[in-house]
Amino acid sequence: MRSVQTLAAVGASLVSMAAGQTSTSCNPTEKTCPSDAGLTASSYTVDFREGASSDWSMTYQNATYDATNGAAFTITASGDAPTMQSDFYVFFGEVTVRMKTSAGTGIVSTAILESDDLDEVDWEFLGGTATNVQTNYFGKGNTTTYDREQDAAIADSQSDFHNYTLIWTEASCTWLVDGVSVRVLNYADALDGQNYPQTPMRVKLGIWAGGDSTEPEGTIEWAGGETDYSQGPFTAYIQSVSIVNYNPAESYTYGDLTGSYESIEINGASNSSASSASSASTTTATTGSAASASKTGAIFVSGTASAAGSSPTGYTGTTGSNSTVTGSTSSSSSTSSIVTAGAASWGPSAVLASGALGALTLVSMLL
Repeated sequence: MRSVQTLAAVGASLVSMAAGQTSTSCNPTEKTCPSDAGLTASSYTVDFREGASSDWSMTYQNATYDATNGAAFTITASGDAPTMQSDFYVFFGEVTVRMKTSAGTGIVSTAILESDDLDEVDWEFLGGTATNVQTNYFGKGNTTTYDREQDAAIADSQSDFHNYTLIWTEASCTWLVDGVSVRVLNYADALDGQNYPQTPMRVKLGIWAGGDSTEPEGTIEWAGGETDYSQGPFTAYIQSVSIVNYNPAESYTYGDLTGSYESIEINGASNSSASSASSASTTTATTGSAASASKTGAIFVSGTASAAGSSPTGYTGTTGSNSTVTGSTSSSSSTSSIVTAGAASWGPSAVLASGALGALTLVSMLL
């Protein structure tokens, strides 16, 4: 059993690493920031077997592409950490990544959602085992507790492609592997919602070496040991990403500094679908006239009109208290709905940072 002094040293090194790897260009809980680019489509798929997409950017190094495996993220030497992120954000929805992870001691394959105020939901796969995945989450970058990570037994993630899905609503977040739930996080269970991920997030994909000799000792131990690059290259593959977007929009704006989902303004709401290796299509609708909402608990947002839809998969819960009206609105008699301008649509049911924050759970395990 490790001494308290050793535990403190490990915790300090992990916090230092997390601070260095978790970043945001503008934190909207600290100051007014530019709006986040939205996804105007209600459903979206990108197939990386067709090549690179204009909707996605490499934030560090490059990926390669082929017609069988899709996007390949490869580590060949110390310092490699190819990382990709979507150029758009999603505000509640279903995100499915079809992925084959990398083998290799200390190698971490990741698929995460992350927001500007450092809300985060993670899939993390350690290369030392093919039959386990770590699920994790963070609210506003809060790392004051280290007990959020949970493991799940899965089929071989290194030899076959599998679908890893997050159903993320205002009430809960569910992690699913090939359609089977492996974890559910309820809003109230995340420090009464304070640590619940609830702001617009973009998708981040990549691979990094937690076992690199330059990493802190605690990180290397969490990752499964030191990485031997002579055993490489180490490659993770992403075939596709599919999204069911519960709140299509041209952009999302933080209405205040709270980082609450109730403060998020949905601008230029739309309702279309896209399926391509390039940019999502946009459907323009007519602007609705102003009217009043008959139920409390609705969130008023600006935008153009679209027809009301049915409740999406995974929808539960209510939206909470009213937020400020930022555009013309129409009436909605449904409790738990979001009212957009002219439409009632059903509402919410850096470098790659997940490995750094996930490593913090080591302190809990050591205790």
